[in-house]
Amino acid sequence: MSEQEKELRVLRDQIDSIDGQLHELLNQRAKCAQRVAEVKQKYQGEAAAVFYRPEREAQVLRAVMERNEGPLPDKEVARLFREVMSVCLALEEPMRVAFLGPEGTFTQQASMKHFGHSAHNLPMQSSKDVFREVQSGGAHYGVVPIENSSEGVVSSTLDLFKQFDLKICGEVEVPVHLHLLVNKGDSLDEIFKIYSHEQSLAQSRSWLDARYPHIEKVAVSSNAEAARLAKQEGQGYAAIAGDMAAELYELEAAVCNIEDQADNSTRFLIIGDQDVGPSGDDKTSILVSVPNAPGALYQLLEPFHRSQISLTRVETRSSAKQSMFYIDFEGHSEDQLVAKALAELAKESVELKILGSYPRAVL
Repeated sequence: MSEQEKELRVLRDQIDSIDGQLHELLNQRAKCAQRVAEVKQKYQGEAAAVFYRPEREAQVLRAVMERNEGPLPDKEVARLFREVMSVCLALEEPMRVAFLGPEGTFTQQASMKHFGHSAHNLPMQSSKDVFREVQSGGAHYGVVPIENSSEGVVSSTLDLFKQFDLKICGEVEVPVHLHLLVNKGDSLDEIFKIYSHEQSLAQSRSWLDARYPHIEKVAVSSNAEAARLAKQEGQGYAAIAGDMAAELYELEAAVCNIEDQADNSTRFLIIGDQDVGPSGDDKTSILVSVPNAPGALYQLLEPFHRSQISLTRVETRSSAKQSMFYIDFEGHSEDQLVAKALAELAKESVELKILGSYPRAVL
């Protein structure tokens, strides 16, 4: 045995020993999670027991990153723990998560990033179906898009919060990397039709205009549907979509990252029927409706300024008689200053709906 092999043997034996310890600790954690479920069922009742606590998971993941000393990056370690927590939670109760489908979309990617791979993902045909599925109890939670860094807010999602009595329980941001997907063996010079969602076509317009100015671009319901059509129709057909769609439909990424903005991302909301407690680093979202009048927005924002509460998003929807404002801000509704500002706001507005307080995205 060479000196190299001797040194490698020692290191591999160490790795095997560490793996054994990790395995034992993982099973100990899983057993502890099962006991947590038993305690909740004992005191809350089996039907009413709440197994998933967004604020608790956010605190655990933040602690993971704070104590990490490397060489693994903070977020990579947190992702490992996210999957461990997902598996353990599935032992307590399998999580059912509705998302805006079909499979292979960025919304599914957001769901898996937030809940881990052990959750059961349920694709829905529309965001309204996601809201319905959660409100009816068919899913514990739902995932819907709320804004894109380049295309702005998703207005249809805001409208659904007025129709349904659901809460925002969390948020997750997903970097949007778009690829030109082709069938295996296809040449870039043979492409004559490209499918994609209208937003993805807009987000990669400069690249498309420079590379394929005269080729037909067809907008479809989702990037995943674009990938399915490209696969179904075969040679010469391409799609613009992400990694999940490429893997699901066995297409090749002929050109990667064709989005016009390198930092393009989409923010998604987690919706459910529960109030979420403070996690220590939270956001709150509200809907406020007021009559159209000079200074209406100033009156709404003044309590936040007086309490020194930072706003992270203000979106306006106006009609002939009334304006609706969607506002995100830092803090939890149970915080003293936030509660005071909301109480003042309630006196000024025609309608105030607190959509939820929830942990700021960790991953």
